[in-house]
Amino acid sequence: MRPFVEIMLNRQNLLMQTADIRRSSFHLSAHRCNQVCTNRSHFLMSSVLPDSFFRRSPIVVAQDAIGHLLCRRSRTGLCVGRIVETEAYLAADDSAAHSAVGQNRKNASMFGPSGRAYVYTIHARQCVNLVTECEGTGSAVLVRAVEPLQGLDLMANRRGIDRVRDLCRGPARLCEAFDIGRDLDGWNLTRGKRLWLSSSDDGEEPLQIRRSGRIGVTSAEHLRLRFFAAESRFVSGTRTQNN
Repeated sequence: MRPFVEIMLNRQNLLMQTADIRRSSFHLSAHRCNQVCTNRSHFLMSSVLPDSFFRRSPIVVAQDAIGHLLCRRSRTGLCVGRIVETEAYLAADDSAAHSAVGQNRKNASMFGPSGRAYVYTIHARQCVNLVTECEGTGSAVLVRAVEPLQGLDLMANRRGIDRVRDLCRGPARLCEAFDIGRDLDGWNLTRGKRLWLSSSDDGEEPLQIRRSGRIGVTSAEHLRLRFFAAESRFVSGTRTQNN
């Protein structure tokens, strides 16, 4: 009987040690998770894209924005997504651009300083643009889609769906998921508050970028000013448009 008792005691001690290890691992994982979140938040605030990034041709900005992070902090939390699709709208010889009709009350932000947000309403929904070039020019880059990275629960609640692929696939869906409204029209994207762009932190190789005609335009269809990450499943458009 004595060997049996010793075996049982040893087994019980082993189980207790295993439980202690699991508890320690859990606390360590939780600590690491909190540390990762804190580090990411710090990185997002310290790597805000400057005005010089936006003060260039919209064609250049539209391509360079692919892979960078769109960040939106609201009272309910932080949402982050990797930009995977954009469209450039030119100040000259582009009848599809809102600036083609001249400056007015609705498109005034598009003529504002570079690095501002131009948020417009279409069919009772919003779309967000990055204002480019010098003040008074009237050019911008439409953010068409992002890959959701952080704040997915917030995005899902706002969109009323739980399919991650469809949360931000399209400019109106994106604005709904990120809670981007007309109140952010004209917002300074270089401040690192409420709405901004940060450089990517994953250390991966640059995304392969393809281009096509813009989606949904009724004029200047011949201009191939839509840019998208070739291998991303989060881009909008049909299979034909993405080939």
